[in-house]
Order: sequence, then C-alpha cells, then structure tokens
Amino acid sequence: MDWGRAKSVMIISFLLLNILLGYQLWLDVREQLDANIKFAELPQDKLLLMQQKRISLTANLPLDTPKLGDLTYLLHTSRPEHGEGEPLPLKTPVDSALNFSKSELNKRLSGQIPEIDQYAYDLHSSRDGVFVLNRMVEGRPMFNIKLELFISNLKITGFLQDQVELVGIGEPRQVLPAAKVVASLIETYLEEGSVITDIQLGYHGQIFDSEKQVSAPTWRVTLEDGKVYFIHAISGEVATDDAGDEDGDDELASHAPSDKQLASNAASDKR
Repeated sequence: MDWGRAKSVMIISFLLLNILLGYQLWLDVREQLDANIKFAELPQDKLLLMQQKRISLTANLPLDTPKLGDLTYLLHTSRPEHGEGEPLPLKTPVDSALNFSKSELNKRLSGQIPEIDQYAYDLHSSRDGVFVLNRMVEGRPMFNIKLELFISNLKITGFLQDQVELVGIGEPRQVLPAAKVVASLIETYLEEGSVITDIQLGYHGQIFDSEKQVSAPTWRVTLEDGKVYFIHAISGEVATDDAGDEDGDDELASHAPSDKQLASNAASDKR
C-alpha cells in the first residue's frame, strides 16, 4: 500500500471536512445575526409573548424614525366611483417581465401611462394577474394611491391608476419606532401563529368624497395570510385592510394608545 498517497488523501479529506463544517458554522452564525437584527429592538417581555403565541417575524425591523408630516393632495383616478371597473387598455402591450426593471418599464410605458416614473412596485399588494405599484413621495409609498397593471398572456395589457396633485406637507413630527408598533400588535392584535412578512413606513389615509384628501405617516405591517395592519406613525392608532369589515377601523382604533400614553411609554423607555 502506498502509505504516502493514503496519508495525502486523508489530509485532503480532513481539510474538505473542516471547510464544510466551517461553512455550516458560518451559515448558522449569519442566521443568528439576522435573527438578532430582527428582534434586537423588541422588549424581552414581547419576545416571550411571541414565543407563547407562536408569532414569527421574517421581516427585519426598520430602525429609522424620521420626521414626517401629513400629505394634503388632490386625487384624480381612472377608477369608477363604485367598484374596481374595467382596466384601461394599453395601445401597445408590453412584456410583463419589464415590471422587474423599473427603468425599462418607465421607458416602455411612459407614453401610455402618465407619471409612471412616480410609482414603485409593491410586492406585498400585488396579486395573480395584477402588478400593484404605489405612488411615491420623497422615497416613501402612499399605500392607498395605486397603479395597477393587468397581465394577460405574459403581457401588460391594461391599467387602473390613482394620480395625485400634492397641495402641501404638514409640520414634520418624529414617527414611532417600528419596534414599538410591532410590540403593540403582538400584545393586542396578532392571533396565535401569525407570521409578519413585511414592515414599511409610508403614508395612508381614508379616501373621502371631497376635493382635498389627507394621507398621514403610517407603518404598514403585512402578515403571511394577507392581513394588513395600518398603524398611524404618530398617534399609534391601528386599522386593518380587511375587506368586508366595515367596523374594523373603529373597533381597532378604540384600543389605540393615546398621545399621552405614548409619551408616557417613551419616557419610560428613556429611563
């Protein structure tokens, strides 16, 4: 037997095994670091409650708490007054794959859809056969101002669009941290087994039958089952986007913390 060759094979095998084990260890450490990033800002009691209710958080908690003000705007829409209505057909349909390249989509549709460069793709609002884009203001989405692109045979064939004309921006105020918002949802609203898949800061407001509309700074929290919570980023008032739940906003809002309570909580956190 060639012992020298056998020894070399054994050494190489051990090296490969060590590399494999090292790679697995690196993956485990990275996964743990990702988990720490997601949960680092949550209070310990809320983490324990998450375990008890089997609530999962697959989205990272945003750490920024910018100062934002209410948006006042005029709404122009291609939708009928009641219901979704039929989409407006494109004169020249384009490949649906272009949706994943913002620059190409803007280039191909700028002559057919007004201000398309002011909208950004919203993965969590899109559905089968419809790409949903949100109107952006200073880099943040207006969650209820949408551009819907309708797909047929892998082509974008039509659209429905909400357009806005900004009138003004209110006095900026610092928004609540995402961790405080999620902690409140865990404690009061989320059911056992809920999975939080997305957390975004933008603007949201109920549409009224009036010339001017107002959209407030809002945290949007999306669950795996499709349920969406909108949390006023200043007051903490909570509403859902459940279809058919006409009283949902009022019922949830009644549980929302008051400004005084939020201020008290913030003071406690600082201490």
